[in-house]
Amino acid sequence: MKTLRLYGAGLLAALLLALAACVPSTRGSGGGGASPDFTLSLNPTSLTVQQGSSGTTRLTITPQGGFTGTVDLSLVGAPSGVTLSATSVSVAGSGPVPLNLTVSVGSGVAPGTYNLQVRATSRSLTKTAGLSLTVTASGGGGSGAGTTWTIRNLSNPLYGVTYGSGTFVAVGDRGTILTSPDGVNWTARTSGTDNLLIDVTYGNGLFVAVGEYGDILTSPDGVNWTQPTSGTSNALNGVIYGNGLFVAVGEGGAILTSPDGVNWTQRTSGTSNALYGVTYGNGTFVAVGDRGTILTSSDGVNWTQRTSGTSNALYVVTYGNRLFVAVGGRGTILTSSDGVSWRQRTSGTGYGLYAVTYGNGTFVAVGNGGAILTSP
Repeated sequence: MKTLRLYGAGLLAALLLALAACVPSTRGSGGGGASPDFTLSLNPTSLTVQQGSSGTTRLTITPQGGFTGTVDLSLVGAPSGVTLSATSVSVAGSGPVPLNLTVSVGSGVAPGTYNLQVRATSRSLTKTAGLSLTVTASGGGGSGAGTTWTIRNLSNPLYGVTYGSGTFVAVGDRGTILTSPDGVNWTARTSGTDNLLIDVTYGNGLFVAVGEYGDILTSPDGVNWTQPTSGTSNALNGVIYGNGLFVAVGEGGAILTSPDGVNWTQRTSGTSNALYGVTYGNGTFVAVGDRGTILTSSDGVNWTQRTSGTSNALYVVTYGNRLFVAVGGRGTILTSSDGVSWRQRTSGTGYGLYAVTYGNGTFVAVGNGGAILTSP
């Protein structure tokens, strides 16, 4: 580099003025702009994945300075057996470009925490974002899913959860809606309501949540929610999808149906008792509620009241292994093969039971006092 030495203050000032006059201005409408560039972000920035499974994080490419083109993606620092997909993303407009990235962990990857980087490259541009990956042992030997539990969220009370289209959705107090790709990392979403949300289901490509004051919320992805008109102000306590129909039940014997989650019709239930839960199985909808109320319907439109044999409240009903199981107050458990004829079972507890489900050949009911009951 050459060094110019200028002697005399007058000569230096003249030279600076001359140089300034030769440099094009970058201000105003006639000036240039920043060079094309982009930024990279991940949400969440940490994943916990079991051996032989996968986790998802959401990548966002934000173009700057008119950047467009293909951005190649890779995972840096990953041990053998950990792979990334997708491997590229196209940026065509001026807005942020989101993309779900799946991190797959082979069954032979050693358990532990790995500090990785997602690298994004386009021509001469390279950006990175940190990603912490914790690999846990697979379920062999009795230590798998359902055996060990971890608290993942401590905020507003949550009352309902479902899974669909690769996403967990949980709902609760004050309009709370959370979503997660893996059940570990959760993101709060805007529901548009401050009312209590009690239950949520998934069907026909749509999440449907219900709650206080007849609130019904729908979302195709768990992220963006809209509120159709339900036509009722009664609290809605349960919702299910079956046989091409959404069915919601609630206070005052309210029953609403919708083929698309948007347009809802009130049905005649024949009872003024509160209805707390609804399920579908073997071609039959079954709703349960206060004072031992049980209703059945083959189409969700016409409902028939059944004899339960109990005056205790029934809070939840499920279907599995060709059997309906309803649970409720004072340890009540009822079973039915067809939803019509019900038989009371001995639970061995006087605690109220508030939830029941079926999976892997076992019914599991839970309730007050930390009660957990199982039946093969």
